[in-house]
Amino acid sequence: MDTKLEPSLLAFDRAWRSASKTARQRKFIGTLLFLTAVAVAVQISQFDPARLLLGLPRIGEFLRGMIPPISLATFWADLAGWYWGLGKWLKLLWTTVMMALFATSAGTVIGGALCFLAARNLGVSPFVLFFVRRVLEITRTVPDLVWALVFLFAFGLGPLAGALAIMVHTIGAQGKLFAEVVENADLRPLEGVRASGGTGLDEIRIGLLPQVLPNFVSYALWRFEINVRSATIIGFVGAGGIGMELYEAISLNYFDDAGAILIIVFLTVALIDTCGERLRLRLAGVGMSTR
Repeated sequence: MDTKLEPSLLAFDRAWRSASKTARQRKFIGTLLFLTAVAVAVQISQFDPARLLLGLPRIGEFLRGMIPPISLATFWADLAGWYWGLGKWLKLLWTTVMMALFATSAGTVIGGALCFLAARNLGVSPFVLFFVRRVLEITRTVPDLVWALVFLFAFGLGPLAGALAIMVHTIGAQGKLFAEVVENADLRPLEGVRASGGTGLDEIRIGLLPQVLPNFVSYALWRFEINVRSATIIGFVGAGGIGMELYEAISLNYFDDAGAILIIVFLTVALIDTCGERLRLRLAGVGMSTR
């Protein structure tokens, strides 16, 4: 019996060694290609450590220019002079946050509706699946600044163009994320609803949504944090909000005004990030106190 098994064992050993050698060669080639790509990227990016070290002090000079001289003896007067436009800036910041809120809400609803047509595990026809996935790809791969320029040409300067640009980009991002959540869901509850005579909408409403809704809400909160920052940047092209004021201050070399605005934006984004993180943890059941 041992004599009969020996050729089979030898054949298995040869096959295993050949497969291992092929796997090592593929890993080596893949690593080599990756390192080559990184080297090319460094070259094209003109990354130079010496140039980087020479330029870093200039960043400090720029940041120091954003903070005017403040004396302890006249602290409150100096602070009031620095934030002379606080009322106007807060109003523009409110516009920025509302732009992000509208874009996140509308984009999440539309992307959430499309995600069920982009999920591969729900039996959607190949044509619809292909079409919806390409639409989501287009909406999220085109930068929101480009969308802002398109809507500025159509609707003129103002918050509408910025809100629509962020909304379109949010549709693509949320649609992709939500579709991945749906594809990882357990389909057995859907089969149970179908066996009970439920419709396709019943399957999604009863069997699927309870599984994926917490992740949907978590992604929506996370997207709102991103969109607040995006709304600030989009204002640079005239799409409304605090970004327009920040761009004007930098363009006119009013660096102290730019510094004051950046601090306000930073504090607002930090507050939204903190609140959003706590809400996400609460939804996930992390860090909840037990009684």
